[in-house]
This record gives sequence, structure tokens and C-alpha cells, in this order.
Amino acid sequence: MERNLTHIALFAALIAILGLVPQITLSFGVPITAQSLGIMLCGTVLGARRGALAVLLFLALVAAGLPILSGGRGGLGVFASPTVGFLIGFPVAAFVAGFVVERTTLPLGIAAGAGSVIGGIGAMYLFGIPGMAIMLGKTLPEAALLAGAFLPGDVIKAVLAAFITVSLAKMRPASLLSRA
Repeated sequence: MERNLTHIALFAALIAILGLVPQITLSFGVPITAQSLGIMLCGTVLGARRGALAVLLFLALVAAGLPILSGGRGGLGVFASPTVGFLIGFPVAAFVAGFVVERTTLPLGIAAGAGSVIGGIGAMYLFGIPGMAIMLGKTLPEAALLAGAFLPGDVIKAVLAAFITVSLAKMRPASLLSRA
């Protein structure tokens, strides 16, 4: 129990730290950040349930007002911005990424990469695109086109998540809870 709580808290902190990496803000107000890499890692390293709980803890801290989102944002106001769909999709993305790694017998690198793409990109966009459409007053195809600007960076983050997960498994096999 203590180990689970520690891992959940550490990965919530990791997501916050990745928000400190300088962001690139697109012209329509949505930032590209490293935080989604943290979401992918929550799932691939901690597994579905613990990964989603780490993200929910992070979001609770954001809602409480801590400025831990990229650009020093925090508070309830961020849940009324163009990023709201992505924020809502964060725990689902971590859960899906972890579920893929937990349930497949594929080699870890392939499973982590697939989990990161399916969860960290697919599930995230499933929530992010409608959120952008609603908050920006766009149609779903228009919002999908805007979200397409994120795709190259997200693919790079999915590959990084797979490499980091495999490296962690080699260095400290007991710390990879998604395959425990």
C-alpha cells in the first residue's frame, strides 16, 4: 500500500516537473508541452489503475490552484480553456496506456510504444478534440485539424515513453509495476 502511494505521488510530481519544460504555444492558444510524456509514463510504468490515480492526483492539485500546468497555470479556470478536453482525457490516457502494457504479452518496448500511442495519443485526442471544438466554437473536423499540429510531437513522446520504460525495466525491474 505504501509503495503504491509513493509511486502515485512521485508520478504526479513527474507530470508537474515536465510542465516546467518550456512550452510552445500554438496560435490558437493550446500549448505543446512535455506533460503528456508524463501521462504516458504513468500508464506504461505504473499500470492502468495506479497510472490513472497518479494523473487524478495531479489534476486535483491543479484544480486546488497549484500552478503546475505548463506555463504556471492552475486553478479551476483551466477547466474552462481550450485544453479542458485534454485535461479530462489525461487519466483515461494513462489508464489505457497501462492497460495495454499490462494485458499484452508483446515485448515490453512494443507494448509500451503501443500503449503510449493508443492511450497517450488516441484516448487523449478522443477527449481533447471535442473539448477544443466546444471551447473554440469550431466544428469537430476543424478542431481535429488544429489538433493535428500536436501529432508529430506526440509520436516522438510515445517513442520516448517506450524507450524510458524499457530502460527503467532494465535498470530497476522491480520498479516497473505495469508488468509486476
